[in-house]
Amino acid sequence: MSRITPNIARVFLILTLAGGLNFRAEAALGEFQYVSENSAAGAFPLVSKGIAASIIVDTNDFWGIARAAGDLRDDVRRVTGAAPSDASPVVIAGTLGKCRLIDQMVEDGKLDVSRIEGKWESFLVQVVGKTLVIAGSDKRGTIYGIYDVSEHIGVSPWHWWTDVPVKHHTSLYVGPGAFEQGPPAVKYRGIFLNDEAPDLTGWVKEKFGGYNHSFYTNIFELLLRLRANYLWPAMWDNCFSADDALNPKLADEYGIVMGTSHVEPMMRADKEWNRLGYTARQWNYEKNPAELRAFWKEGLERNKPYENIITIAMRGKIDTPMSESANIALLERIVAGQRGLITEVMHTNAASVPQLWALYKEVQEYYEKGMRVPDDVTLLWCDDNWGDVRRLPTPEERHRSGGAGIYYHFDYVGGPRNYKWLNSTPNTKTWEQMNLAYRYGADRIWIVNVGHLHHVTFPTEFFLTFAWSPDSWPKERIAEFSRLFAEREFGPEHAGEIASILDTYAKLNGRRKPELLDESTFSLVNYEEADRVLADWRTLLLRALAVRLQLPEEDQNSFYELVLHPVQACEVVNALYIAAAKSRLYASQGRASANDYAAAARAFFQNDATLSAYFNHTLAHGKWDHFMDQTHIGYTYWQQPPSNNMPKVGQFEAPLEAGLGLAVEGSANAWPGTTSAAELPRFDPFGQSRHYIEVFNRGRTPFDFSATASESWIELNSTHGTVPEDQRLWVAVNWSKAPKGLSSGHITVRGADGEIDVAVSAFQPEETVSGFVESGGCVSIEAEHYTRKTDGAGASWERIENYGRTLSSMSIFPVTAASADPARGAPCMEYQFYTFDTGAVKVKAILAPTCNFVPGRGLRYGLSFDDQPPQIVDALEHNTLQDWEASVRDSVRKVDCAQVLNRPGRHVLKFWMVDPGIVLQKLVVDFGGAKPSYLGPPESYHP
Repeated sequence: MSRITPNIARVFLILTLAGGLNFRAEAALGEFQYVSENSAAGAFPLVSKGIAASIIVDTNDFWGIARAAGDLRDDVRRVTGAAPSDASPVVIAGTLGKCRLIDQMVEDGKLDVSRIEGKWESFLVQVVGKTLVIAGSDKRGTIYGIYDVSEHIGVSPWHWWTDVPVKHHTSLYVGPGAFEQGPPAVKYRGIFLNDEAPDLTGWVKEKFGGYNHSFYTNIFELLLRLRANYLWPAMWDNCFSADDALNPKLADEYGIVMGTSHVEPMMRADKEWNRLGYTARQWNYEKNPAELRAFWKEGLERNKPYENIITIAMRGKIDTPMSESANIALLERIVAGQRGLITEVMHTNAASVPQLWALYKEVQEYYEKGMRVPDDVTLLWCDDNWGDVRRLPTPEERHRSGGAGIYYHFDYVGGPRNYKWLNSTPNTKTWEQMNLAYRYGADRIWIVNVGHLHHVTFPTEFFLTFAWSPDSWPKERIAEFSRLFAEREFGPEHAGEIASILDTYAKLNGRRKPELLDESTFSLVNYEEADRVLADWRTLLLRALAVRLQLPEEDQNSFYELVLHPVQACEVVNALYIAAAKSRLYASQGRASANDYAAAARAFFQNDATLSAYFNHTLAHGKWDHFMDQTHIGYTYWQQPPSNNMPKVGQFEAPLEAGLGLAVEGSANAWPGTTSAAELPRFDPFGQSRHYIEVFNRGRTPFDFSATASESWIELNSTHGTVPEDQRLWVAVNWSKAPKGLSSGHITVRGADGEIDVAVSAFQPEETVSGFVESGGCVSIEAEHYTRKTDGAGASWERIENYGRTLSSMSIFPVTAASADPARGAPCMEYQFYTFDTGAVKVKAILAPTCNFVPGRGLRYGLSFDDQPPQIVDALEHNTLQDWEASVRDSVRKVDCAQVLNRPGRHVLKFWMVDPGIVLQKLVVDFGGAKPSYLGPPESYHP
């Protein structure tokens, strides 16, 4: 190919590449790595011996192609000082039918594009002779191909948004062969910048002066680097097209499809109505059809030149229902009028213009009561605002030409509580729900509410990557995505540990969103729950700090933003609430240490403010100022507090003189002062190996204590000491000395002129036990620890690793399997267990909070003991607003089933498939002994 010179710039635009290499294995997540530092036969020298290649873009091609090529040039320059010369090799980037050099190669038989030609957003990267070709099937296909090369040389899509550095290298070779991607599985994939205040709005105003094109071009570029193509812009007090006329123009030139949110029909921002002087009351089609039609027509005319998906229908102002009941006739009239406007303005059949109807909240009721829109309109089904899909297409609905999509949430303002601060959605949950969506045919549009974006970078990339190719990311590869993400951002050495930290953080934060935490969330007295929760967070924080110490200076800001700060901030908030809770409990017990915990809580509250201030003002020299303005402590109802509120703490005015006090595990009472006797939970060889007594001081003067056991089989970790404030005594049983059957004894604690007895009982069975063994009046079983699993015809129980509050989950695959009958060979999991009690029991199934996404079916499973016939349970039989709120607050749905066990001994609990979509996390067989706690009793002993 002859050398192209700047003299013919009217035909071709030449962009020089000054580049090098930031090469990390599998730099593009999950793809074959086609870029290397080492040359090979047939490889293309993008950068070699200090010389960088030139890139050629046809001037007849789309503007966005040249712009993306300029980004590639800058990406390479960012990591090397290499410069092009007259002898530079050539990269040709172009769109089929738009780039004459590529078209000529195809015509000459030098380039086979049959695998991408005519397809949506597909591209090919291939060395042809001494030229590197980046060919796209369409505009975005070419742009994605250019950014694919950029990512393969080691430039993260988030390089600007999360300060991911690049490493300096001097050589860069593209390997021989054809590397292709596309078409995407989901046609339109994007984000919604919603709930954008205070964080994003404050930052945008400070850094850009408002939501103008200077800001949005950063969003457009990020989306394209992530192979997304769709955006709902910020809308709380912002008007994308009206605020800056360059916003829609540049979106189209970059290659971004624009839309408006579920409450903003016909390409008009919600606040445009207000700015025209209209009131919320006038947003009424029955009373003001002419004004609304004119308003909508102006929006269509303004945005007509650009690529859009038009939201149709109508909701009330400020994201509220349009009316108290589903007025189907009115809404059908509105849609018909809007379709007429589309035909009039666009001068084409409305069916040829992409449109969506967002079936959000009460709007779904219109559909369920019979309202329909033309088949070419995409039905945008929605989650429940908490990541649980409410409805998916039926087999009949999958034949609609407009298809279906999903509006999803990583951020929300509304009941039962706002959640806007930090990421609290594990990728495992996103995978499970969006896999349902894809397999049930909702594959036209996926859009996710990302709030202020910076706090959900990791789940956002997972969402968009999964949308591109769900088949590339089966459940077995969810953790692999985390590792590849960590490796791309921080290199291979610590990728495994960083990935584990990211996933563990999301798991811990996802089981109770920070905004829903309070002093009563975790039990202080049962199962050591609060202490174990705090230990989990502190262990995770220590792991993150250990990694940070091993990272180079240039990685510090990015690691802080993506990994360390979320862990550190959430550890502080959990510690704050637990300290405040302890101060209140200890004050009620008369402990002198109550004031210490109150002081600790105040210190944690200040630590939270310090972390936010550092993020805003010091990190990256204040680059991200305002991104930690979001309040998150001290909610009293669904709406966020105007400022973080210090939780109420307990105080105790302790006298100077010492006073003996005692508390025991499993009780909030204290002795002396309680009429009932102090008693530890019963010991057995199968439950907790130890329980505790807390000896505490009711005064300010330390005292000496002693503790003695009445029986030789009762063991204490300490028998004497000095108590300034609190002393925890651990009590265990020596089972080699304990008699068979039920035994009793006591521990006597003396000190400060007082004496208190604590009853101790132990049960050691004579028989041999097997399976999960009852302890404390219940049997607790993690779902993945089945004894036996039987698959059915075309369906089976399979594990979703690490999805759940405590361990993993079991669900039915394929998710589109037909409902099954336990009496006719349905898939079944069996759990062997052993009980000492008999009688009525409750079998509590801990399930993911899945909604009834298949109309008219329910969400059922079967349950049986031993050889009894299965009892069919509908997880959604009781699904009031209060039931739903409890399920999303708790991140699980708890379903009780009454059963009877007529004999002690060995049993088998059978959990049967009925409907797909059930996600089982845990089972608890409760004789009445399960103690109040958030996470439930820890898993029972099973030899």
